[in-house]
Amino acid sequence: MFAKVAFPISNFQTFTYSVPLNLRKKVEVGTRITAPLRGKTIQGIVVEVENNSRFKGEIKNIKSLVDNRKVATEELWSLILWISRYYLCPIGKVAKTVFPNQLSTNYRPTKYWFVQLKLFDKSFNLNRLKKRAPNQYQIINILKDRESEVRVSSFTSEIKNPLQACKALEKNNIVKLFRKVSFPDSTTLSFKSINKKITFNNEQKQSLNEINKSLENKTFAPFLLHGVTGSGKTEIYINAVKNCITQDKTAIVLLPEISLTPQIAGRFRSVFGDVVALWHSKLNQSQRAWTWKEICMGTFKVVIGARSAIFSPLKRIGLIVIDEEQENSFMQDSISPRYHARDVGLMRAKKNNAVVILSSATPSLESFYNYKNNKLQYLRLTERYGGAKQPKIHLVDMMSDQQDSGKYGQVVSSLLQNKIEERLMNKEQVILLQNRRGHSPIIKCSDCGKISTCPHCQVAVSYHSNSDMLLCHFCGYYERKSSKVCAFCQSESIVYTGTGTQKVEEYIKKTFPSASLARLDADSINSGKKVSSILNSFNNAEVDILLGTQMIAKGLDFPNATLVGIINADLGLYLPDFRSEEKIFQLIYQAAGRSGRSKKRGEVVIQTYSIDNPVIKYASELNISEFYNKVLNERKELNYPPYSWLAKVEICGLDKKSVFNFSKNISKSITATYDGLNILGPAPCYLEKLRNNYRFQIVFKSNKKNDKNGRKIHLLVEQIYRDLKKIHNPKNCKVKIHFDPVSLI
Repeated sequence: MFAKVAFPISNFQTFTYSVPLNLRKKVEVGTRITAPLRGKTIQGIVVEVENNSRFKGEIKNIKSLVDNRKVATEELWSLILWISRYYLCPIGKVAKTVFPNQLSTNYRPTKYWFVQLKLFDKSFNLNRLKKRAPNQYQIINILKDRESEVRVSSFTSEIKNPLQACKALEKNNIVKLFRKVSFPDSTTLSFKSINKKITFNNEQKQSLNEINKSLENKTFAPFLLHGVTGSGKTEIYINAVKNCITQDKTAIVLLPEISLTPQIAGRFRSVFGDVVALWHSKLNQSQRAWTWKEICMGTFKVVIGARSAIFSPLKRIGLIVIDEEQENSFMQDSISPRYHARDVGLMRAKKNNAVVILSSATPSLESFYNYKNNKLQYLRLTERYGGAKQPKIHLVDMMSDQQDSGKYGQVVSSLLQNKIEERLMNKEQVILLQNRRGHSPIIKCSDCGKISTCPHCQVAVSYHSNSDMLLCHFCGYYERKSSKVCAFCQSESIVYTGTGTQKVEEYIKKTFPSASLARLDADSINSGKKVSSILNSFNNAEVDILLGTQMIAKGLDFPNATLVGIINADLGLYLPDFRSEEKIFQLIYQAAGRSGRSKKRGEVVIQTYSIDNPVIKYASELNISEFYNKVLNERKELNYPPYSWLAKVEICGLDKKSVFNFSKNISKSITATYDGLNILGPAPCYLEKLRNNYRFQIVFKSNKKNDKNGRKIHLLVEQIYRDLKKIHNPKNCKVKIHFDPVSLI
């Protein structure tokens, strides 16, 4: 018996191995194994099993199995093959993404030392022990006030080598010392159970009925659940999940941001108890390993998490929910496979005959277009739940405001400042959005005009006041803010301009010293527990003002938050990307939706330097239909998605000239063309240099009228991929293939 094995390498080659007798009943397609390859033992996945091998060379044996039970269901294996074909990525690499190497059903939680005080003899001379063995004395003092066992490692901060002291106490029959498994605690990553009494309105009942009908039919059914902010979309899919579980099915709920996870997890746990698993990047390794194993074992029925949760090894999937489906964070574009979790979710639901719900207050234009073309069933919620009203919105022209006040470079307008003061006096809460972290994003010499840039990327470094560092947000390069002179002209006229969350934080603390403020951005959190802690504090009214980046702009529900301030609505508006307007509109609309979600009507203050920009105007009016129609007309005219299929071939390398020449050679090799195809480039990427690599791109737009299922553009890019070996490739040049990219920057 032989097995063809794919490894996580950069080509599509498979390798033939002999299956030892003791493994023959366990090895099948989709089984993870370890085997020797190029002098190392590495992990791979079986893609084919055969009785006879056509390979004539030396055939080595498979060494071992990675899992003690089957992990890849037939549907999940089919999904892996689809991802490999669609995103042009070797099966071994896809399998490594779906089943990460460090996770296995063989995982055994670590055993830790625990100690417990035996029946304490009051006649025991503690004073004598205090002089002779102070560490032992301290341990007894702690244990005598505890009813249950204590983990020995918890003494480490107070006692040096506590295990040795505990062993001495055990020898004298004073304590009981033992080892046991300590299961990872993920409850700190969610709110306490959030119980709500829900009474659905007619729109919600109708939407839920449509979803439940499809669940009962057990056929693939894709829905677009489009509801205004605060319309109760979450409660609809909670009820859908409940129905799914009663049918002995499982469900996946995808969220775009880790900041959304604690609140929704708390709500789900109040309904479903311990059958809910959390899955996101802030889990530590033991939490990930244990959770993944328990998902495989069938302990969990619902998985809530970020992008990679779409690959959860659940069986009998009946429902997939993709909340805030428009978000770019669902796109994995840094490493291969470069997939979009929304599209993978649709395909996984199709292969499982499951229902999929794309949920949003501001759907992506692709989903909106697909609904218009009857590819998605449309469910509309036009009213906020519980009679809550849409917030009153104020649009502030920052140029006029600064001219009137004579104060230039203002962070907060006079209107927003007054509104914050009102809310604090009324014991209400405020959310402030500034979608840029750090303190000052631009460090400029006012004499020569030069801007401080990263030596590895052609981008400006940002000043971070908390660490007193200049930091590149792309590669992580940093330097201490030691030099006070310009590196180009030695002038001392260095100016720190622009506004990040840290500058806003400084201003708010100075202006409202008695208010409690919490900041939530990538710099302020280092764990899921920290995210949960900050949001819990705001939810419990221990924090008056929550300041953050886009992490706080969507999905969160705080009844006492009645004011949202958008510090600079223009950030990203003028980027040379066809989706920039759509993203800014969605961000403003979603952020505004955090205000006034309960009985008190909310207000929103939008600060802008582009008062006449149509995107800002439509967003301030919450006019989604007119904005979408405007942008769809523009996209149609320019042959951009959703009217075309989009692909990008990105070429990068250390030497700019070599990268450009290689790009030109690739472009010259393209011979196949057809009506409706536009080829742009090669041209430098907007961010031409990142992490020491120069970047050029060739963009392909294939009109859907001439290429209904996208097959033509795929064949074209596949041919380019196959022909790369025929084209002279300079040393260190790499090619990255992107299908359906969310950005051309």
